[in-house]
Amino acid sequence: MNTVLKSTLAGALALTAIAAMPVAAIAQEVTLRLHQFMPPVASLPKHVLKPWGERLAAESGGRLTVQHFDTMSLGGRPPELIDQARDGVVDVILTLVGYTPGRFPRSEVFELPFMMKDPVATSVAFWDMVESDFQANEFADMKILSAWVHGPGVIHSSEPIERLEDMKGKTVRGPTRVITDMLGELGATPVGMPLPSIPQSLSKGVIDSTVIPWEITPSIRLTELVGNHTEMGGDEALYTATFVLVMNKAKYESLPDDLRAVLDAESGAKFSRIAGQLMLDKDAPGRAIAEKAGNNIIKLDEAETARWKAAAQPVYDRWIADMKAKGIDGEELIVRAKAQIAKRSN
Repeated sequence: MNTVLKSTLAGALALTAIAAMPVAAIAQEVTLRLHQFMPPVASLPKHVLKPWGERLAAESGGRLTVQHFDTMSLGGRPPELIDQARDGVVDVILTLVGYTPGRFPRSEVFELPFMMKDPVATSVAFWDMVESDFQANEFADMKILSAWVHGPGVIHSSEPIERLEDMKGKTVRGPTRVITDMLGELGATPVGMPLPSIPQSLSKGVIDSTVIPWEITPSIRLTELVGNHTEMGGDEALYTATFVLVMNKAKYESLPDDLRAVLDAESGAKFSRIAGQLMLDKDAPGRAIAEKAGNNIIKLDEAETARWKAAAQPVYDRWIADMKAKGIDGEELIVRAKAQIAKRSN
């Protein structure tokens, strides 16, 4: 048999062998490393991120999997997460936008005091604006897979806070620059810090109060550290904070078309709605733990809440001025965000 014939026959046999292999054996498999700052028992990793990974695996026939790294187990601090995704240190991260103060100013519109009433509608509205605006602007060097907000922010304190004047002299942890600005306007001494630092800071007296939603309190055993919890009246929420699920842009673009389609289908508005709803649903169990412990839960009446709302107004004025200095129309963003929330509330 001559050399050309041998080569042709070998090539034909190789093609036949490949054709006979199961599709899964030759299709590309991808594992995404997901890094985030919360403990694995917290609501988002346990009830949102891990089920999301399971759906990706199921919808891709096991070809797209997520490897979870909780509680900053791959190193670094929470404010560094977004750069870990951008730089390809990891593939995907979950973080609060406000952990990098002032870097993503457009997204801050949803953190303005009393902006949010319905966290699910606000979550989808946030995603809408990421998709139509923020992705191409402040998130241009990364891929945002989803965006959402948590339920109403609550004040958790060592001493009761029953009226606006009780905030004076309190040292209160806030998660983002907009929220710490609000706390200062309400009379407190604000201290910015990420979630994992709260328990130790309360225990050591670095702070005497913190603002977080009820949903996350069980994961840091907050009701054992403070005995008072203050909620706004009516349907008002003191604040919320913005979350993003971020993927390395090059990694996203390198995915095979079919796996990218699976990822897209399980992310975006669908994920935003699931995450916003889950965080809202988990507020009640967190609150129930404080009730069972006999802690003091204070619900401000609507008149007192209106005083807090009025006191927080300068935060809007400063934010709009800050946006103007950055070349951003803050007033227009506020109008648009409110319109999107209203649209999604129907």
